[in-house]
Amino acid sequence: MSDQHRPDLLAPEPTLLPDEHPEVAAGLDAGEDPSALAAAHPSSSLAWAALAEDTLEGYGGDEHAELGTARVVTAYAYARTGYHRGLDALRRAGWRGRGPIPADHAPNHGFLRSLLALATAAELVGETEEAERCKQLLVDSGTSTAEVAALR
Repeated sequence: MSDQHRPDLLAPEPTLLPDEHPEVAAGLDAGEDPSALAAAHPSSSLAWAALAEDTLEGYGGDEHAELGTARVVTAYAYARTGYHRGLDALRRAGWRGRGPIPADHAPNHGFLRSLLALATAAELVGETEEAERCKQLLVDSGTSTAEVAALR
């Protein structure tokens, strides 16, 4: 393992999730519907992240209030589902609530993208404290919002 992910040798080892759902990444790359992928692979945080991101895409906040609220709440639910599915996978992989979750390891993308989408949706529904906690978890995991946004 390189010290790139572990500058503090006393810190926890980086968590590298196994690639449990390669068909989800392949399906997304091929343009498949993320909702069909989430239905077929509900434990994949990547499928839920894609649903949340697609729902947030183009949201400008100036849409009809009811439609905009429903859209943001839907994105929030998708992102929260992906976040929790990712937490489950991280815990199975030995993560104990802290330490690097490298963004350059593709199987980690689903969790990280869900976390960023949750931060965005939480901010849009007025959950400022949750949005900040999510952003801080990205930093604490050794990445940034910009690095995770570039994964999309």
